Amino acid sequence: MLVGHYSTALIAYQKYPKGTLLYFLFASQLQDLLWFTFHYLGLEETGPSDVFDTTLSNMAVNMLYSHDLIPLSAWLIIIFLIGKLLFKETKIGLVGTALVLGHFVLDFFSGHPHHMFGLDTSTVGLGLYATNVFLAIGIEAIFAVAILWYFFYLENINGIQRSSKNKVSIIGLFVFGIIFMLTIATTSFRELFNIPEFNLGFNSSVPTLILTYFGMMFYLNHFVPKFRKIKKT
Repeated sequence: MLVGHYSTALIAYQKYPKGTLLYFLFASQLQDLLWFTFHYLGLEETGPSDVFDTTLSNMAVNMLYSHDLIPLSAWLIIIFLIGKLLFKETKIGLVGTALVLGHFVLDFFSGHPHHMFGLDTSTVGLGLYATNVFLAIGIEAIFAVAILWYFFYLENINGIQRSSKNKVSIIGLFVFGIIFMLTIATTSFRELFNIPEFNLGFNSSVPTLILTYFGMMFYLNHFVPKFRKIKKT
């Protein structure tokens, strides 16, 4: 998943604002951020190398350390300690842990195939990006819609009022994410727009993914905290 993970961070922030949205966004995407790190360490090399050749269905990476089940226990402990020490509250650390675990669970239904620990171990997940990418995107879209509805529903109950522009800004990012995923599900940008082969240094897959992930994180961190609480009389 991509946008689905971000949506879980909104609920966590709603329940525990002391933890800050940025921490919860980081926790919700921890495994993917680790994947990018391990790629540059030569441990989880990602292909195709050119982002214009990449689709969700042809992306190849052995997410051994970032996503497999056994290393997950280490990431759960680390994100818990970060939350507990940074915010001096055990609950926030536990919520961060839940988001990391939730990332794994959501990837089970909509994502690349993961394993216990290595390609020669049992597969943990449906691996729909490889076998039925449109079903995977459909699952993610339904999940994101449900979480966003719940997020705004709880805000309404708690007397939080947002402008229509602010709501559209938040929802729009998730709509963009789903449309973007549909666009590159099975057809690369090179095929779609007949882009010639070139290498200017900015068309590598992982740097583009990093810009996308951090762009979405900071976008949500900018728009989501903007609200006005209605004073109850």
